[in-house]
Amino acid sequence: MTLGQGNDIKSASVLMCVGERTLTPLMLQGEPALSGFRLIALLNRIRKAVGGSIADVSASYVYMIDAKNELSADALAKTQALLQADEHFEAEDGFYVIPRKGTISPWSSKATDIFRNCGISEVLRVERGIHYRVIGTDGVLPMERCQSVLPILYDRMTQGVYKDVFDMFEHMPPVPFIEVDIVHGGKQTLQKANVEMGLALSDDEIDYLYNAYQAIARNPTDVELVMFGQVNSEHCRHKIFNADWIIDGQRRSYSLFGMIKNTHDRNPVGTLVAYKDNSGVVEGFDSDLFRVDRRNGNNYCYEQDCIDIIMKVETHNHPTAISPYPGAATGVGGEIRDESATGVGSKSKAGLSAFFVSNLHIPGFVMPWEKEYAEFPERLATPLEIMTDGPIGSAGFGNEYGRPQLFGLFKTFEQEYNGRYRGYHKPIMVAGGMGNILRKHVYKKDIPSG
Repeated sequence: MTLGQGNDIKSASVLMCVGERTLTPLMLQGEPALSGFRLIALLNRIRKAVGGSIADVSASYVYMIDAKNELSADALAKTQALLQADEHFEAEDGFYVIPRKGTISPWSSKATDIFRNCGISEVLRVERGIHYRVIGTDGVLPMERCQSVLPILYDRMTQGVYKDVFDMFEHMPPVPFIEVDIVHGGKQTLQKANVEMGLALSDDEIDYLYNAYQAIARNPTDVELVMFGQVNSEHCRHKIFNADWIIDGQRRSYSLFGMIKNTHDRNPVGTLVAYKDNSGVVEGFDSDLFRVDRRNGNNYCYEQDCIDIIMKVETHNHPTAISPYPGAATGVGGEIRDESATGVGSKSKAGLSAFFVSNLHIPGFVMPWEKEYAEFPERLATPLEIMTDGPIGSAGFGNEYGRPQLFGLFKTFEQEYNGRYRGYHKPIMVAGGMGNILRKHVYKKDIPSG
């Protein structure tokens, strides 16, 4: 099993540590981050964006190791083998594209778990980045001269561009809560915090918060406001599902969620779990289950048990719209998590993903019905970018968990209405799957007092 790309294992110098914490991460050299074909495509994109003054571009993986103390020779050899990394990496020019400092990437979480399972306890965390060199006619360009190139090289949602990464694993002490003083400053203080903190709260949400804290006669903290903003974000605005549904001034009998539940309410036959856990469960059947022999962990055996079927479908729209590859990947990851967390635990077996986007406008293959317009939101990925990167992200995440993506779907749609083009500018990304759960594991257990 390997986590990186590389060739021969070579010796590496390990940076000095003080006490139990690494002051500067150990940097290991990886192989090129892009194949020759992708590197040529990237170079062409850069030249198209900034002109023909760019002679070449290089991209190499670098691995940053946070260790308790200096790695032993054995631990270093295992680290290099897992990452397929070469000698210690140093760079006097170029720049790094890495996960935003202060965050932990999904790749880091998985890789660090593998290190732990391999018994390399000295490694506290491993992170991966890419070191770029953009070469002009007068040599390697400093980062300051690459501003027009950077949007092509990194994902502004999850990554950052840095000259150095010596503080990648810096552990900052916790800071105290900050109160937003609405008691004395009124609602406008909350409105100001909404803008400065980037919470994207709507006017009715600000009214709700203001009235709620007025009722309990205290100020909200910054942490509370951030959490409220996340709970009510575009990603998971579930409150709308149970809101009153009023059409043409008439209040309907069912909310949106009530309409979704109505089918099950009218015909619940064969259903064990619906709308009350992470995924639905339908009745399965008795079968011989091939599993590890619990009496002797080195052997397998058949045991008869009742095996039921789990299934789940959800959307993960906004992250995919901003950053297609990791957005779609985390959509699939969240769906796998939900299936696995049903009852007291289950096994996800197969997945699906679907994408609904606006017209693709494929260069050199534009369809007659695909119209040009000037209102596409700049903050969103284009439909072509979503359909190029999103399916790979969703399938790749499932594959890494051993859950194949067996079904896929995509559709494009735009229509002119009242003089404006409407479409799936903000896409619909669907993640779903199915698996098995033992009947004895279907229902959550009560949490004992204390």
